Amino acid sequence: MRRSTLAEWAGGVSLPGYRVASGGVSTLPPGKVSHDEGRHVHPDPEIFLILSGTGRLHLDGEESGFAAGDVLVVDPGEDHHLEAVTEVVTTWLHLEPVPLHPEPVP
Repeated sequence: MRRSTLAEWAGGVSLPGYRVASGGVSTLPPGKVSHDEGRHVHPDPEIFLILSGTGRLHLDGEESGFAAGDVLVVDPGEDHHLEAVTEVVTTWLHLEPVPLHPEPVP
């Protein structure tokens, strides 16, 4: 997992070789966990933009805090869950590899 701040991404949020496949905005009430169904991993990176609130990131069995303004880049295969301490609003982005030879647009 890589951590930075929104200010450090002022030129835009992107990872070379990937594009956004899907995303959304989620709100977690205090005490709630983003994925409480057990192990939660993806084959590609996921980016969380923490818009407001504070919480804990559970990553491969370890915990670390996060707060509004943080950008969390979860690498492929990392088991991750966000836990809200205060109400947390986050934008999440699931990424996918950019094809080496994109199909032509008709």
